[in-house]
Amino acid sequence: MSQNALAAGLADLGLSLPETAQQKLLAFRDLLLKWNKTYNLTALRDPAQAISHHLLDSLAILPHIGAGDLLDVGSGGGLPGIPLAIVKPELSVSMVDTVQKKTTFLQQAVIELGLKNVTVHHARVEEMQGQYAQISSRAFAEIGLFISLTRHLLAPNGRWLAMKGVRPDDELKALPADIAVEAIIPLTVPGLDAERHLIILKAGS
Repeated sequence: MSQNALAAGLADLGLSLPETAQQKLLAFRDLLLKWNKTYNLTALRDPAQAISHHLLDSLAILPHIGAGDLLDVGSGGGLPGIPLAIVKPELSVSMVDTVQKKTTFLQQAVIELGLKNVTVHHARVEEMQGQYAQISSRAFAEIGLFISLTRHLLAPNGRWLAMKGVRPDDELKALPADIAVEAIIPLTVPGLDAERHLIILKAGS
């Protein structure tokens, strides 16, 4: 049943994924729910709901992911970082979280799923080094805070990808003058009856 639900959801998103990637997505979902019993990684307990609310929700931003290295901030249970890494094996994905038990889970998921393109960091993002073409977050923080904590990590011409529920107009109004909103994209996630938006931002000169 899970496989049919995932395949139907992917088709609704206009995504065509090889069988191996679909199996890996479901294996990740199972791993997340298994570890969740001890580690409290997500509020969701229902395997069917996890397909729409976690896997498909993460993959809804896939058309807007570029080719450069991606940093996923406050990864928690690995969303959207791990689903993106599964379906785009050529994409280098780094995930960072301050909570040790979450990074322990992420490290284990990377090993069990054989994800050669993922690096896990147990760190405070403001203390990290490096340059990333894309920096994503899902339910991590208010957009202004997300940008101020990660600005030193954004490569020249890089983009922030902030995943939000309802359109965060107040957060956008409060942004510094040199931050440009490149796009506000409403997302429709199959099986998820709630507003979703992807906010793409750039640093001005």
